[in-house]
This record gives sequence, structure tokens and C-alpha cells, in this order.
Amino acid sequence: MPFDAYDPEEFYDELFIEKGKPRSHSSSLIEYMIGLGIEQLEQQRLTAEIALYKLGVTFNVYSDNRGVEKIFPFDIIPRIICNSEWESLEKGLKQRIQALNLFLNDVYSEQKIVKDGKIPAEVINTASGFLKPCWGIKPPGGIWCHITGTDLVRDLDGGWYVLEDNLRSPSGISYVLENRRVMKSTFPEIFQNMAVAPVDDYPSQLLETLLNLAPPQLPNPTVAVLTPGIYNSAYYEHSFLAQQMGVELVEGRDLVVADGYLQMRTTRGLHRVDVVYRRIDDNFLDPLAFNPKSLLGVPGLMEVYQQGRVALANAPGTGVADDKVIYAYVPDMIRYYLGEEPILANVPTYLCWREEDRKYVLNNLESLVVKSANEAGGYGMLIGTKSTAAEREEFAQKIIAQPRNYIAQPTLSLSRVPTLIDGKIEGRHVDLRPYILHRGDEIYVHPGGLTRVALKKGSLVVNSSQGGGSKDTWVLNKG
Repeated sequence: MPFDAYDPEEFYDELFIEKGKPRSHSSSLIEYMIGLGIEQLEQQRLTAEIALYKLGVTFNVYSDNRGVEKIFPFDIIPRIICNSEWESLEKGLKQRIQALNLFLNDVYSEQKIVKDGKIPAEVINTASGFLKPCWGIKPPGGIWCHITGTDLVRDLDGGWYVLEDNLRSPSGISYVLENRRVMKSTFPEIFQNMAVAPVDDYPSQLLETLLNLAPPQLPNPTVAVLTPGIYNSAYYEHSFLAQQMGVELVEGRDLVVADGYLQMRTTRGLHRVDVVYRRIDDNFLDPLAFNPKSLLGVPGLMEVYQQGRVALANAPGTGVADDKVIYAYVPDMIRYYLGEEPILANVPTYLCWREEDRKYVLNNLESLVVKSANEAGGYGMLIGTKSTAAEREEFAQKIIAQPRNYIAQPTLSLSRVPTLIDGKIEGRHVDLRPYILHRGDEIYVHPGGLTRVALKKGSLVVNSSQGGGSKDTWVLNKG
């Protein structure tokens, strides 16, 4: 039997309460998979892997000398979230993104939150994502963060915590959609029996969000996805979303500012572009405003953006809210801007620029997770419980040299999900990245999100660049 030997051990397990006892919302799935048997599950896993390969579901690893393109590993045992729990997560995510948007509006204008002493000015001014050229910008409808991916984790107590915010150009939604497509073809029976919320309307929801940014008098606005090109780690997703939305996929070299507007080069001449879903980092968007060496962006883009002649999603400058030091202040933002208590808690965070916090971190490196304020993808991080003395000493010197650049958090006991590993079912740690679309009068939270799984035994690092994979996330419409 597939789950006979499966033991959740001391971790919070997403599908089991204890050994041999599934959670009520997952019992139908477990019963179904027991009926299939381990050999059939392994065959289905192989079938799913082949399907994803044929679909071209890949990502790029810049540091991999064996070749840049890789298939994103996928596990066929899904993660399940019951409806009542999802409703609470949804409320918390909406509250958080509302506060973050108000913060961005404020920090690039009056900076009331700084003047009222809620966030030190130095923390804002030293954030690499705080861009002076964005000062005074008024994006359409006052919305800065149109597409957000918020990383959540569940600890040993079963409670949810926000691990970080991704407001610049969060990736991963294409894997959510393709994972579901493969799961529905692999296990059609179980989808008929369980009330799993559909996920396939995301491209239409995204397109509606983008069209909402266009000037209202335009009858047929042109939308384009701006990609850095085929060597970007998320290029598959860029092309996938453009194709699914039925819009243009462009690189910087395809665009030019002419006659006061952003225009696209076509075989019939120049064609105006009204909304850009940009998947290029801020500093590369416009060499005249940011990095003068950038070959990825469009000279003059920021000028026409500031004039309101083109809309950008997400707005330039949102990266300041991705800073892991500023992350620590989001609960204060919620209280300050909304007058509410946070629904979703942050992970307790030590800020190394504070002397007292820094002393504690340096004395407890073996039990903490240390992160660089602006790194992503699992890079620039020390997991104290898995580190050597030499690694801890190296990070101690980095913290002493640049205390503003580091935070530290306790090592969480991340929840696990049964995972098919080499013909056996074993527990593996997971996180969750739901996707939120902000249209001003409406905030849409896509049901589920990307469950990333650490495929290495005992590992807490779920990033694809560090050997992680993904699972389908099922939000149930009842229960």
C-alpha cells in the first residue's frame, strides 16, 4: 500500500493528522491513491513528467554549466487546502496588498509613514529598490502593484506566516496552470469526485487587470508582455502568458518611443502600445532613467510613462517593498494605513542594522536563517542548522561589514506533504505562493497558487534553482 509506511513524524503534515490517519479534506484523495497502488502512481508520475516535457515547461539556471534549460520537477501528490482555511488566507492577502500599495503611494510622495516615525527614513533611502526617478509618479488609478506573488509557509503549529512579498515581477503562475492541466488529464476521476476550485481563468483575469490600466477612451488598447529574452529564467512563462492572453510578446529592441508614445515595430510600421506587462527588473527598463548600460529596456520609456501615455504593470519602484528589511514593517503598515490588525503574521524577524538584533544574530547563527535583503531564489542565505562553522564565520563577517543588508529569522519547521521519491512516499517540506491581482476597486486572489517542494530530504530550500520542484495546489470549494 502506498501510504502504509508514511509517517508525518513531528511535522505538520498537509494531508495527514498522524500516521495512518488522513485529514478529513484529503481522505478521498488518499483512498483513491491507495486504490491505484505504488506502481501505478509511479507510472502516472512518469506520464505527467513526459507531458510537461512535451509542453516545454522549463526554467533556466544561469549558473548551470551543463546547459541553461531545465524541466521543472513536478510531484503528482497534490497539496489540499480546505475552503474555510482558504477564505481566511484570501482575506489576509487582500489586506496585505492593500497596505503595501498605500505604502508605495506614500513612500514616493509625502512619506507620511516616515514623518510619523513608523519606518526610519534611513531604511527607505538605503533600500536598493527605492528609485529616485519614481518620485512623484502617479500610476493609473493609484495602483502600483497589479500582480503580486506572496510567499507563505506553515509552521509546526499549523499557523500560516508570510515569508516574503514579491511585487516586482513574480514568476511561477505558468507552472500552476500547466500542473493543473497535467493533473486533470492524469487523474480525471478524482477531479470529478472532489470539489476542486478551477484555476484556468487566470490569463483572462490577468488580461482584464492589464486592460483596466488603459485610458478609458481607447476602444482597442494594445497590450504587450515585455521580456528580457530567451535566456531569462522565466522566459517560458513570459511566452506562455502572452500566448494565453492573446497579446504581443516583445523585447526591448522591438519597441521605440516615437511621436510621444511607446510604439512597437511591425512589418506594417510602428504600432502604439498602451499597456506593458513588464517582466524586466526596474533598473533595466530605461537606460535614460536607470542603468545606462541596459540593452534590455527602451530609451525614453519612463518619460512617456510619467506623462500617462503608457501604463506599466507592475509600476516601476515597487521593488522597495520587496526589500526583506522593509518586509519586517508590513504589520506596522497595515495598522498605520488601514487601522487594522494583520490577519496574516510575519515570520519573527531580526534586523541586523539594529545593534541589539545584530548582537543576538551573531551569537545565535547556528539556529537562525540569515538572508540578504535583496537576494532571491535561495541565494545569499545561510541556514544555520545546516551550516558549517566556516560558513557561519563567513556570514558573520558579511553582517558586520553590511548590517543593513541582512535579516535573520528563526528556523521554521515547515509543513510537509507526502511526495513520491524513488518509488516510495516520503514527507517533503513545502511553501505556497498565491497570486493576487489588484485592480483598484477589486482585489482578486487566484485560488491556490504555486506549491514549491524541497525534493532533497530534510531540505528547507524549495527554490527551483536550488533543486526544488512543485505540486498542484487544490483549494476545495466546500469544507
